[in-house]
Amino acid sequence: MTAVTPDVFARLDSYVEKVRPEFEEKFAALVEIPTISMDPEHQADMPRGANLAAELMREAGASEVDVIPTDGNPVILGKFITDPSHPTVTIYNHMDVQPAQEPEWTREPFKFDKQGDRYFGRGTTDDKGPGMTALYGARYAIENGIPININLLWEMEEEIGSPSFDKFLKANAARAACDSIIVSDTEWIARGCPAIPYGLRGVQGLTVHLETAATDVHSGTAGGAARNPIAELGALVNDCMDVKTGRVKIPGFYKDVVPPTKKEIDSFLKSGFTVKHFKQALGLKKMRTEKAPEVLKRIFAMPTFEIHGLVGGYTGPGVKTVIPPRAELKITMRLVPKQKAEKIFKLVSKFIKSKIKDVVIKKEGSLEAYLGPFSGPLADAGRRAMKFAFGKDPAFTREGGSIGAVVTMEKYLKAPILFLGLSLPEHGYHAPNENFDWEQASGGIKMFAKYFDEISRMPRKK
Repeated sequence: MTAVTPDVFARLDSYVEKVRPEFEEKFAALVEIPTISMDPEHQADMPRGANLAAELMREAGASEVDVIPTDGNPVILGKFITDPSHPTVTIYNHMDVQPAQEPEWTREPFKFDKQGDRYFGRGTTDDKGPGMTALYGARYAIENGIPININLLWEMEEEIGSPSFDKFLKANAARAACDSIIVSDTEWIARGCPAIPYGLRGVQGLTVHLETAATDVHSGTAGGAARNPIAELGALVNDCMDVKTGRVKIPGFYKDVVPPTKKEIDSFLKSGFTVKHFKQALGLKKMRTEKAPEVLKRIFAMPTFEIHGLVGGYTGPGVKTVIPPRAELKITMRLVPKQKAEKIFKLVSKFIKSKIKDVVIKKEGSLEAYLGPFSGPLADAGRRAMKFAFGKDPAFTREGGSIGAVVTMEKYLKAPILFLGLSLPEHGYHAPNENFDWEQASGGIKMFAKYFDEISRMPRKK
């Protein structure tokens, strides 16, 4: 295979600076479409966002671009094809975003706001900025003769668990076929400390509903005799977990858990993680532990049991002396490799029923965990590309969150997956005043260009 001449990369810095105004203009247009997949009021914005994404791919030189309908929101598949004999890499990003209703926003969430080298707006870091960065890296690689075929696979339902993606990819696996996959929807631990995750936690959600009366009852009339559903569900939380340590008390919950090895934890620690920065970036006042190895173990490689809401009763000002008739508990569990979501749901449901027989349990969204290798040719290529772009060897970490499309792509495309994310804790994933920045974008363009060159030299999968 023809090697890329060194002057290709000698021109890379000037390319990155030259395209910056264009990058920012097109990035702004993408951010200003409120592609909120979970909000029915923004249903019309989803095809608008998909069509703009397709237009951006075409303008960057993609030879084939399709906006493919699904049972939900469309998927955009763009292809940069140099030669069928060349290796093909797929880059996955998502273009849907979280709602932006938090009162802490200091600017309009869907108006692109450039402040120096920083870009504010919902979706800037999760995941439109990394997607745009990959697009410009792909454009450079193709324009400069790197012998690689590149698929851009952008979906519009990641923030709601990718409910249409499995059926889509099953039907379109041949169109999206590739030799390897990049997912660019992950975070570093700290600026200046590149990181390549090799695992994701899964998730299983459920709601627990308890109704003990037909209507509110006066606490002076029925207090002491009437059941209180809020109190019972509060006690249930304590039955399920130690609220001070986070340790789950449900028998069998940890049965399939494989704790991270010392080698893995040592790798996590090379990510630039400090407890102080972690707390500052996320606005945490106090934590369950202040020991760095233990924090990393908990957020990357151990399961969780989290309460997201206990809903019921009077929530207005002052105290209304009634006992509510019903309450609901909202729970998710982050799961690690070898824990299966369905098995955990049945286990937890059985335990809850043993404590309160008349609850109604509803299964919510679930995703399986993913664990890939952190050694081998692709990992080495990612390491070299990140060092080339950011000047430092990356740490290999895991992600505490979940990306539903990853397990689906592994299932249907049967290609190895590498995570090359660019987001930082201070960028505010899912948070008010979400942002991205040119340092990460410009470095990311260089990283992708170098990575494409690296893998263009690898043998194709058989």
